[in-house]
Amino acid sequence: MNGLVAVGLDGSAESLAAAHWAAREALLRGVALQLVHAEEWSSPRDITPVTSAEMRSRWAEALLRGATDELHDRHPELAISIRSLDERPAKALAALATAADMLVLGSRGLGALTGFVLGSVGMAVIHSTERPVVMVRAGEDAIPQSQGGHSDRELVVGVDTGQPCDALLAFAFEEASRRSCTLRALHSWTPPSLVGYGAAYDPRIHAQLDLSAKAGLDKMLEPWREKYPAVHVAVRATAGHAAWQLVEAGSEAGLIIVGRRIRRSSIGAHIGPITHAVLHHARAPVAVIAHP
Repeated sequence: MNGLVAVGLDGSAESLAAAHWAAREALLRGVALQLVHAEEWSSPRDITPVTSAEMRSRWAEALLRGATDELHDRHPELAISIRSLDERPAKALAALATAADMLVLGSRGLGALTGFVLGSVGMAVIHSTERPVVMVRAGEDAIPQSQGGHSDRELVVGVDTGQPCDALLAFAFEEASRRSCTLRALHSWTPPSLVGYGAAYDPRIHAQLDLSAKAGLDKMLEPWREKYPAVHVAVRATAGHAAWQLVEAGSEAGLIIVGRRIRRSSIGAHIGPITHAVLHHARAPVAVIAHP
């Protein structure tokens, strides 16, 4: 814990929604909030006059001050600092994330059915940092009328029982404990090819596989339930596409929590198809947790 929630601001409605979400998260954690605007003003490739860079710098300062005033109106007790950086946004925000408990970014939405459009900056930051990153889109769900709207909705976490995911579960249980809300743990499995869903489908085999998958999920959750006895955990293990089940289960959630495996390769980091799909289609804010 570094005692800081950071949020990137670029003047869009999505980034302002992210700032409101981040402010409520900082209050829940009892830490400070840092508002950051990053833009490359003085690049050698920039052929615009110096005065243009100065104007952009002043605009960024006004943006940050205006957001600070708006957030202080809602949360006068919240400690807020601001930073304006003359750097490429993705690089600056990824570096900033290393010194924060969490980085929050806005992401453009296309409506209730299609969810996020994850821009190049958000994708690059998620690829580049191992700190938790939360993507928030603009809308009523992102800025509830009451502060309780941030903490009373259940959380949904996607769990792969085939591999360790301690960092993911630690974040999910801690967040549910902090909010005093239900944590819904979801595991999706794919039926063996011999079972299928056609004429060969046997509901008894399907039921047995469901029970086996749930038993595996319960076993993985057991030590975390013991560590966080006050957290109510709802468990669901069922056949189907994991991403779509997470999107559906999280349609009314306060937060969807997904993992990203930390992999080192010549082609860079890999988000994974399930997390990638959830990021693009979920209505709720999405937290991406990097873990081994």
